[in-house]
Amino acid sequence: MPIVRFRGTEIECERGDTLRDVLFEAGLSPHNGRADAVNCRGHGSCGTCAVRVDGAVSEPSRRERLRLRVPPHDPDAGLRLACQTTVEGDVTVEKFPGFWGQHVDDGTAE
Repeated sequence: MPIVRFRGTEIECERGDTLRDVLFEAGLSPHNGRADAVNCRGHGSCGTCAVRVDGAVSEPSRRERLRLRVPPHDPDAGLRLACQTTVEGDVTVEKFPGFWGQHVDDGTAE
């Protein structure tokens, strides 16, 4: 079973599970601040669940690529939408500051 590492927690999940769902089921959130309440609920349209993922995950979908091209995101920042990303193996997840988690340049994940 794959392991998801996020904010000091290790979570076991099934291969093919959506990263957003894995985090929520563990009582964690891929959102910052008010984005916990104001988000698209996993439809890939708001961009508030953007995270950096290191490890085996699915390829970005067309919807995900399009959303990450819209400001405040930068398509070159290396972020993924947790709601559109499926876990294929062990992964480490980082969330950056900002409503959308877009402040990658700050260098410190939350």
